[in-house]
Amino acid sequence: MDDHVEASPTKAFRRSKDEKKLFRKQIKSSHILLKHEGIHTTTKPTKHLVVANGGLGNGVSREHLSATLTGIGELETLVMPPHKPYAFVTYRSEESAQKAHIDLNGLKIQCGEDIVTLYFSFVESVKSMEEETVPLPEGLTIVEDFVSLEEEALLLTSIEWPSICDQDTAQKTLKHRKVKHYGYEFRYDNNNVDKDKPLPTGLPGECTPVLERCLKNGYVSKMPDQLTVNQYESGQGIPPHVDTHSAFEDTIMSLSLGAQTVMEFRHPDGRLVAVVLPTRSLLVMKGESRYLWTHGITPRKFDMIPAADSECPILTVSNAVTQSNLTLSKRETRTSFTFRKIRHGPCCCAFPSACDSQGAHSAPKPSQPAPPSLPGCHSDAARLEEQYVHQVYDAIATHFSSTRHSPWPRVCDFLCSLPPGSVLADVGCGNGKYLGVNPQVVAMGCDRSSALVSICAERGFQVFVSDALSVPLRSASCDACISIAVIHHFSTEERRLEAIKELVRLLKPGGRALIYVWAFEQEFNKQKSKYLKDTNKNHRPAESGESSVQANKSLEEDNEGERHMSSYKGTQGKLSVHTNRTAFNTQDLLVPWHLKDGKRGVKGKENIKETPHHQETESITSANAHSDVSRRSELQDRSKEIVTSVKYDQNKSESSSAPVFHRYYHVFQQGELEHMCVQVPGVKVKSSYHDQGNWCVILEKD
Repeated sequence: MDDHVEASPTKAFRRSKDEKKLFRKQIKSSHILLKHEGIHTTTKPTKHLVVANGGLGNGVSREHLSATLTGIGELETLVMPPHKPYAFVTYRSEESAQKAHIDLNGLKIQCGEDIVTLYFSFVESVKSMEEETVPLPEGLTIVEDFVSLEEEALLLTSIEWPSICDQDTAQKTLKHRKVKHYGYEFRYDNNNVDKDKPLPTGLPGECTPVLERCLKNGYVSKMPDQLTVNQYESGQGIPPHVDTHSAFEDTIMSLSLGAQTVMEFRHPDGRLVAVVLPTRSLLVMKGESRYLWTHGITPRKFDMIPAADSECPILTVSNAVTQSNLTLSKRETRTSFTFRKIRHGPCCCAFPSACDSQGAHSAPKPSQPAPPSLPGCHSDAARLEEQYVHQVYDAIATHFSSTRHSPWPRVCDFLCSLPPGSVLADVGCGNGKYLGVNPQVVAMGCDRSSALVSICAERGFQVFVSDALSVPLRSASCDACISIAVIHHFSTEERRLEAIKELVRLLKPGGRALIYVWAFEQEFNKQKSKYLKDTNKNHRPAESGESSVQANKSLEEDNEGERHMSSYKGTQGKLSVHTNRTAFNTQDLLVPWHLKDGKRGVKGKENIKETPHHQETESITSANAHSDVSRRSELQDRSKEIVTSVKYDQNKSESSSAPVFHRYYHVFQQGELEHMCVQVPGVKVKSSYHDQGNWCVILEKD
């Protein structure tokens, strides 16, 4: 809006058409904030405002929003919660806040390639977000400006990327990433190096002055003899991993050249520390940070980093206070130089539980956890889903992805019926197997699992991390949505209904949504589903949204594993563990996911074998199941974190035991999904059907 006038009693009753439209959208934004975030707005003027659509989650940077707000008056505070589509501003005076409410409501601002419309509402107060000093992982050092601009340019020009792979540097061009090795090649098929076969070319001479400075400053005690160079474009990353203990000595150093990034370090106990790696900085990992903590880079095009006035490079820590003084930084092409020293003997580190030289795969088993209870409130439900859904899928992502490769025919029919140019959102996209079904639509996906999103990104899909209850897309922006095998993971009826409402919110008028959930009735119209038919086969159970062909190809459970029943008993108020390949006897349950031990005679390239749970720093992975070896380290490392949602098969020997993860499900009875859908205003059920053990509906928005 270009022209604004002061509010008056007359104006309140004589709004123009545009003002009425703006007022309706402002009210709607307030309702959304209350519904999804519990933020209460007020009509009474105060110094405090909530800015809908003005958050980091919408791609609005702190600098851009601050410049817009300070044009009205002096700011007292600006709070931008991480990943949220809103911000809070407090002005020095109530008059300035009222002026912002009048002048800036409906303001459109350019954020990268997108235009965002801001909506302002008064709030009674803004809760302060306390900052907490978070220590770096033990043994981790970040040295800023370790190399000069001239050295950076020299190092980058020393690395050539010919179109033909260079055998002397073991150059590989994998999907969306380039890699070179010097001194020794890191083998992705076994996550190790062939120490008896050095490469013809040693480390580039341009690295020598840098490494001599590292020796002089005490960052390393021995001259490195192996270098891996990775080049990352914007939007690329690498899953969490630990460098193979038996392959390399203690200290590992990595230079960040060309651009900065954010690297996440995770301890087996669940602690998470995200650290900014500035351009030309040196990352040094020793001791615990090198041997025990995983490190990885989430694939995305923007990073949340501390604002310019913050000196702390640490962003967040799990289960602790969240930093609010953040802004957005667009990723550019980054090249990393990772230096290591080849180890010529076994590793004798102080972390045997994570050490392949010390038999990490034979580490003691975690004690069996107590059975979880059915949730009694929203917070209980969120905790249950975090432990028995989100954490589990992050841990099993690679194995899970290798079993999800054949799209279901009736889902494909729905996708192929969409007109060319339609905008499709796959909410809960998993490994993205439906995103490429119809190349004539504009498809984007989101999933709560960052590990699965990483796999999708490796395959070239447009994806982002998001909760299905709050998808950061504009209302009425999609021609179609699909939710395949997602809503049955929400643990209360209220949350399942909210997930359906969120799909409807995304749809344009006339848009359609397809929903699949696992059915309580695995035998329907006198026909058993494939899930029950294959009871006596050595196959993993097919689940919602998955064909029996897919399930059989994974070969992840033997007959003993399929019929394994946890010692949990379905006591009142407690969740029981389902016996695979049997009819359901309750709607709320835990379903086991067995990680198959590769030494038990199972065939097939998708089988996850018992290999050392490590890989090299910033190694290269492929989304193809045949070359997924380098992702196994993430799977194995994450499995150690979720001891409360994992138990081990007590019938197997200690040397060959494989973890069993438990996932929460609510299986739907006939008519339940339709009944839930008709409670959503502005939508009608076009059709419903039973498809191989799943209840399915197609909705259309009025």
